Amino acid sequence: MTTREPFALSSDLPWETLGGGVRRQLLGHVADLMMVRVDFDAHAIGAIHHHPHRQASYVAAGRFRVTVGERVCELSAGDCFITVADVPHGVVALEAGTLVDVFTPARTDFLPTPVP
Repeated sequence: MTTREPFALSSDLPWETLGGGVRRQLLGHVADLMMVRVDFDAHAIGAIHHHPHRQASYVAAGRFRVTVGERVCELSAGDCFITVADVPHGVVALEAGTLVDVFTPARTDFLPTPVP
């Protein structure tokens, strides 16, 4: 999606299988903002990691055990969490579920690599 195309129809957007019961769909982005849907099978893990981006994650469905820094909380549909740059964070899906992640700036590492 580009700034010329402000609408994202999920039926038109590809999914990327990440393995371990996790798949990701890039919903849209511009240079300083990105939205991504991530589906988790029950018991799938989003491993503890960190990055220089700020992130807000909305629990669209399911239940997750979320770790942000030293804090752990169980979140359900309708809840969210926010991480600042370089704070370790991760999730465990306590049941099948979906997160909607928003990053600023955009995660260029999530963008498809053009084939030369």
